[in-house]
This record gives sequence, C-alpha cells and structure tokens, in this order.
Amino acid sequence: MEIKVDNLTNSAVKQLLGEHINSMSQQSPPESKYALDLEGLKKPDITFWSAWENHELLGFGALHEIDPQHGELKSLKTSPVHLKKGVAAKMVDHIIKEATSRGYNRISLETGPTEIFGPAINLYKKFGFEYCEPFASYKRSDFNIFMTLKL
Repeated sequence: MEIKVDNLTNSAVKQLLGEHINSMSQQSPPESKYALDLEGLKKPDITFWSAWENHELLGFGALHEIDPQHGELKSLKTSPVHLKKGVAAKMVDHIIKEATSRGYNRISLETGPTEIFGPAINLYKKFGFEYCEPFASYKRSDFNIFMTLKL
C-alpha cells in the first residue's frame, strides 16, 4: 500500500469522498455533521492523503492543523471493497506519525456515537485515543463524541 498526499482531483477519490459525505449526512442532523466536502478538504490547513495499491484506491484520511501543537484527524474512509484489510489502521498510523513530525502535542477527532461508528471508535482506542471534551469550535450534542491522543 502506498499512502501519498493527494490533490483531490482523481475521479476515484472524488467518488469515494461523495459516498463518505452522503453516508455521514444520513447519520447525523445537519447541525452535527462535520464531514468536510471536496472544497473543505482543499483548505491550506488540511493535508489529505489517499492510499493506493496497484492504481486502485483503498481509502483516504486527512489532518487538519488546529494550531501549531494540535491536529485533528479528519475524513478517515476505507473503500467498501477493501474493508477489513487494515487500510484505516495504516492511515491512522501514518497521520499520527505526521502529526508527531510536525511537533503536535496531541491529535483529536470528532466522530459519531452510533453503532455504525463502532469499528472506527475501536480502532481509535487501539491507537490510544481517549474520550475528551469538545475541542476547537465543536459543540457537544447527542450526535457526536470527541477523542484525543497525547503525542
């Protein structure tokens, strides 16, 4: 698997991102939906990576710089045909290493509390993420939880 910085122009990336946004929109009310669309992921304080194998998209993830010591894991998604192959774990590991190399003290995330998010929450826990209070401009609701990892 090759993980590389992505400029979000590839049609496979756009399609999987569209599926991700659609899925997230179905899971949370609009006021609690924080998944970034294509334009949101192109902002200068966000680095977006895609994972590939033999020219086939496996998944993607992003890192948002909240401030010089704090990053946010964003937009983690594995292609449905590549689930249970360790794609998400490799992407989370890659993002944590990047956050560490940038000198961040911690990396945080926002996700949903429902059963569909269970596998992601379990993955984050395996990497040492712990539940925390809302960070940055997030507000607590019944449709989100927050986790952080001290680096």
